[in-house]
Amino acid sequence: MKKLIVTLLFTVGFSTLCVAQLRTPALSSSAEIKQTVGLITIEIEYSRPSARKRKIFGTDGLIPMDKFWRTGANAATKLVFSDAVSIGNKALKKGTYSILTKYTAESWTIYFYPYESTNWNDYVKQEPILIVDVKNDTSKEYIETFTIGLDEVTMNSANFVLGWAQTKVVLPIKVEVHEQVMANIERAMAGPSGNDYFQAALYMHETNTDLNKALAYIQKVTKGDSPLFFQVYREALILSDLNRNSDAIKVAKKALDLAEKAGNDDFVRLNEKLIEELSS
Repeated sequence: MKKLIVTLLFTVGFSTLCVAQLRTPALSSSAEIKQTVGLITIEIEYSRPSARKRKIFGTDGLIPMDKFWRTGANAATKLVFSDAVSIGNKALKKGTYSILTKYTAESWTIYFYPYESTNWNDYVKQEPILIVDVKNDTSKEYIETFTIGLDEVTMNSANFVLGWAQTKVVLPIKVEVHEQVMANIERAMAGPSGNDYFQAALYMHETNTDLNKALAYIQKVTKGDSPLFFQVYREALILSDLNRNSDAIKVAKKALDLAEKAGNDDFVRLNEKLIEELSS
């Protein structure tokens, strides 16, 4: 009976210790990034080590030269692309990937692998699905905590950026969006709403694609009973880019009146500026 009581006490005590494990902050905090580029989504999951007065790169640095690095800390870095992209002018299919990197004094090499494990060592002996070389550059400011980011995002591109200490690596990413959008526009035009016409005109104007057709689309909206001030302003911009300045001024005045009635000071100023520029 005594043995049974001792056993029960030990079991309860051990269970309590297991439940009440000590929690402390991670030395390398985890981070998640989700960014839309064009029509696709790019997600990044990684851990961010900090320099903490250590030398990071170089022969005697924390990250040895010309050796595989997990490109972060803790678990393997994870990248998710919702559709195909071009990275450093090389094609990469839609999917989930992990990356390893190596660097020299002149350049970095980034290795992409199909994501299978959180253990980065599992990828070291595998054949990468893609290898991209990029110039080794320096950062103007010291980067204390390792950072992966997406910068200079446009409708069809972004820069994949790695930065730590005084090193910054920039890898261009491009996405196929123009053909997809134009196909979407043509499909939508079979039975479009006013917003479809506006979005089509907006895209075609911003990408300088067939401005006459963009004008035809926007006028299907602005010739209606209740056009909105920003829609009419867009018509004025398209007319201006078609060098139809007198028409653009008339439309901009209409957009100005609508913006004043709507109480939108931003578009009041935009229209006033456009009218002034076209009148000079």
